[in-house]
Amino acid sequence: MNDLFNIIFQIFWMILILSTLSPVFKSLSLNNSREGIIRLIEKKRKSRVITLIHREEAVNFFGLPLRRYIDIEDSEEILRAIKMTPKDMPIDIIIHTPGGLVLAAEQIANALKKHQAKVTAFVPHYAMSGGTLIALSADEIIMDENAVLGPIDPQLGQYPAASILSVVKNKDINKIDDQTLILADVAEKALNQMKEYAINLLKEKYPNAEELADKLVSGYWTHDYPITVEKAKELGLKISTNMPKEIYMLMDLYKQSGKRRPSVNYVPIDYKELSKKQR
Repeated sequence: MNDLFNIIFQIFWMILILSTLSPVFKSLSLNNSREGIIRLIEKKRKSRVITLIHREEAVNFFGLPLRRYIDIEDSEEILRAIKMTPKDMPIDIIIHTPGGLVLAAEQIANALKKHQAKVTAFVPHYAMSGGTLIALSADEIIMDENAVLGPIDPQLGQYPAASILSVVKNKDINKIDDQTLILADVAEKALNQMKEYAINLLKEKYPNAEELADKLVSGYWTHDYPITVEKAKELGLKISTNMPKEIYMLMDLYKQSGKRRPSVNYVPIDYKELSKKQR
């Protein structure tokens, strides 16, 4: 009886150890696969590839989801990658992000703008807010035909700076509390700073830099307004839709957390490629 209990106890601990280590091995395998495709893109394009991809992924053995945004750690890593890149080597940055800290996004954009060789920003799905700011620093923006950018209007907490300023301008100042007036003062500074920054970022590539900066910064749209390829071209941005297939291959390795039942299902066959082969 004791022998049976010991065997069951050992099996239990083996299962527990394997279940704990399994996510670690899976993560290592996934990272190796990602690095393999990144190296493939680098060899094909003779460039340095940097990814800025924020998706919800499970962390630790409890499988808790974690959402990521652009932060100082991102800017530190990207600045380090740029510093390790020869001045005459092109940089390809793949952006998939909802945005994040303005300071970090500006640091990344500044470093990319200063790089002497060509910088290409790839947007396979979306690059909102700070992600758009980083994309604007590139010499070329390549988007999937259904991908979107977003406005770069500054936000103060949960409110858009432009909306705070609008309240003060359209109401009797004697009926506005001091906190709102202080927020309005900060909002005006934030809008002016971002507009000046955007103009400096765009003026070497776009003759309509001031008009473009005003559209993107001044709160004409909500902060989550999707700027499609068509809308971006209408604004005057230089956009290409010639997205390499390897970018999609890489994005397939950044799937969302798979703990819940998937809401989208399809047979993963590229029928366009299949039809070409059948001709």
